Amino acid sequence: MIITIDGPAGSGKSTVARELAARLGIAYLDTGAMYRAVALAAMERNVDFSDHRALCEVARSIRIELDCGPKHTCVLVDGRDVSEAIRTLEVSAMTSRVAAVEGVREQLITLQREIGAKLGSFVAEGRDQGSVVFPKADMRFVLEASLEERARRRRREYQAGGQASDADSVTDNLQARDSVDARQWEPLLASGDAVIVDTTNLSVQQVVDCMIDRLGLADDDRLASR
Repeated sequence: MIITIDGPAGSGKSTVARELAARLGIAYLDTGAMYRAVALAAMERNVDFSDHRALCEVARSIRIELDCGPKHTCVLVDGRDVSEAIRTLEVSAMTSRVAAVEGVREQLITLQREIGAKLGSFVAEGRDQGSVVFPKADMRFVLEASLEERARRRRREYQAGGQASDADSVTDNLQARDSVDARQWEPLLASGDAVIVDTTNLSVQQVVDCMIDRLGLADDDRLASR
């Protein structure tokens, strides 16, 4: 079973994907972590983010490995665990610039498909999972939420991790990412091929329950049998 979850930053994709994967007993594939890993490596190498060729070289030269558990993704770059380092506000601010580079996307999409083939059954979340990477997925979801709610959630994440952030900078970061990222899941909206879930006023459990219902897996016995 392949399930994709796309949508803007702060819409709840990662949290929901982890919970859904755990409920289904399958792997969670955090593809956004791969773009973050490239952004982190480029920052550490002082690469000019306007130099697309240099960014592609970074993506080619590093070895990204993912340990995909039902509720976690451990990210390694050249054998170093960067799972926490890629979650800073600074890395978030540069990730969309990396993801906008076609050469980087081509490399990481290839890697995502290779990982998916090894996993077999998984929940993948990102920006273009249902539209580009796994277009024949069994179910494709797009999560949405208001900008205000997404900014609130993102600030809470940063504060929980001990990172200082203010409302304006977080909102500006989300808006900047939206202007670049939205085109990646828009084909799903235009075609009507995705199930859209507005998470603004829903708890994680309510969102996952909605997805389980759409999958036709309404009770624990049926989930266990899958």
